[in-house]
Amino acid sequence: GDKDAGSEDMGSEDKPVKIRKKKLKDRLVKDKKEGVVADEDTGKGRGDDTGDEKEGDNETTKGSFKTSSLFKHNPEIPVIQRSSVSQLKEEVFSSSSFEDLDLHPHLVATLNKVLNVSTMTSVQQRTIPLLMSGRDAVVRSQTGSGKTLSYAVPLVQSLQSRQSKIHRSQGPLALILVPTRELALQTFHTLQKLLKPFMWIVPGVLMGGEKRKAEKARLRKGVNILVATPGRLVDHIKNTLSLAFSSLCWLVLDEADRMLDLGFEKDLTVIMNSLNSSGSKRQNVLLSATIFQGVMRLVNVCLNDPVTIQVSDCEATLSAASVQSESSPSTAVQSESFTVPEGLKQFVVIVPSKVRLVCLAALILDKCQVNQNKMVVFVSSCEVVEFLHRLLSFVLNKPSTNQALTFLRLHGNMKQECHGLTLCVFQDVAARGLDLPQVSWIIQFTAPVSVAEYVHRAGRTARAGHSGHSLLLLGPHESSFISVLNQHRLDPEPLPLTELLSVLLKDDRYRGRGHYHSQAREQEIKERATVLQTEFENFVHSDPERLSAAKRALQSFLRAYTSYPSHLKQIFHIRHLHLGHTAKSFGLRDAPRGLGEATRSAKAGKRQEKWQDKRPGKPQYSDLLRSEFDSGLQPKTKKNRPKSQVSPDLV
Repeated sequence: GDKDAGSEDMGSEDKPVKIRKKKLKDRLVKDKKEGVVADEDTGKGRGDDTGDEKEGDNETTKGSFKTSSLFKHNPEIPVIQRSSVSQLKEEVFSSSSFEDLDLHPHLVATLNKVLNVSTMTSVQQRTIPLLMSGRDAVVRSQTGSGKTLSYAVPLVQSLQSRQSKIHRSQGPLALILVPTRELALQTFHTLQKLLKPFMWIVPGVLMGGEKRKAEKARLRKGVNILVATPGRLVDHIKNTLSLAFSSLCWLVLDEADRMLDLGFEKDLTVIMNSLNSSGSKRQNVLLSATIFQGVMRLVNVCLNDPVTIQVSDCEATLSAASVQSESSPSTAVQSESFTVPEGLKQFVVIVPSKVRLVCLAALILDKCQVNQNKMVVFVSSCEVVEFLHRLLSFVLNKPSTNQALTFLRLHGNMKQECHGLTLCVFQDVAARGLDLPQVSWIIQFTAPVSVAEYVHRAGRTARAGHSGHSLLLLGPHESSFISVLNQHRLDPEPLPLTELLSVLLKDDRYRGRGHYHSQAREQEIKERATVLQTEFENFVHSDPERLSAAKRALQSFLRAYTSYPSHLKQIFHIRHLHLGHTAKSFGLRDAPRGLGEATRSAKAGKRQEKWQDKRPGKPQYSDLLRSEFDSGLQPKTKKNRPKSQVSPDLV
């Protein structure tokens, strides 16, 4: 009888395989909806609350922590072989002071007391005397070397020394063109300080984001030194009758290469035609940290017999750049060498896509919270700026934090003062010309679109002789970009990813369930990194609006990724990205469906939207998400569905 009973019990427990699979599948779907972090290998999961331990949970009693979702199935990180590169050096400061020049005593006093500068930089020492003699000049120098004062000082000296006192009714006597409104505002403030002793000289600024009516009123009253962005100036040339350049005697093109990069070539043509039609004789100055073919065309059009001022010991001179072939602009780009500040230490780290967000958070905790530094993070789009600002502000600033971090943001669709920042997330709009005080670290979260952009980003630190650090994050498939930097005589030092993540060992907020000995330090780092990634994902998925913002940021990142120039497409190509892994760097547990279509043309995208509108019923949960093991580039249709299932371990 006992034997029969035992047989009956055994039969009741031995359920059909299909029923067991169905229950396991239902359990996984329920766990995913409840925010359980699943393990791809076993199908088991752990709840959102990492501190709770359930009785009978074998994984918890063993002290293990699931890390496969973050550190498994990643591409192999290549070993970076550093080449022997001799970086170009440029002496920032000279031994000369402003008192050695034939300047007005009040101007020298303003430089010493208001701007707190007494010694000239190398570029100022060479440029100011030349411009005071009346010559046109092309000035090439590293970012942060004081190029603004190199033309502002002789400009103010020239205007104040006129025998007949200047009146604002004379209109613009000097025009300064800059590529962005942030740089325009900074240049305007510098001129205001220089003009304090000379109140009869009136500066003004024209830039996007301001009311045209107020700008027209200022132009009617009279502006003697006009700082403007090309687009807004063209608008006033066409629509403001009170704007005339008949008295113009100075033209300054600052950050000329950036103006061409932003597509202002047509606007510059309109501006130059308007200036030339006035018939006034003027002195022209062009300034840039990089020189390429387009800049040389601008030099030939705008300047008259210019003198080249170049401080660095670069062998690739301006004249060599001018003879580059018109049909091969990439050759000119590849032959260009760049100078970086001597106090700048450059680093690079190879990070798999799934670990990028955790790596950025670890850098912030280490450099800003532990070591009290100020940091700037560069990303590719406005949506990514907004998303990271909100995500990092919430997750890294919890009530248990001993010291709160201050997060600021700046992109092309907003205005933002960046004084007293701890950490600021920037779009590339801030990569040129801006002087951000006391910034110690520059993080390039997304790779720049050119080597010149890399130099300008890194140049936001180590300015005017100070020290600073720059760190570039690259994916495993993007590691060839380091060779491109080496070709331009730039040599960032590689850093191991584990070293950057080790700061998480100092913060018990990210302690997992495991208790490791010193030999298992790397496993504990992975465990804590996964805890932090879980917090990011919980924040994103806890609210539909946050989830939508993360998806918009991911889509904008992908759109920006398709915009790399042709000579870098072999490194930065959209098909090299694993969309499921990339989604985790935006706090998403899976890649949203349809991201492959988002990278197509706008016409194809509209057809896709019309097709989705005709679908009957509401979309199922499985249609909205894709596994991180699915690249997401092609929808699973009958035509391209694989004949056999591929094991995730082989992906």
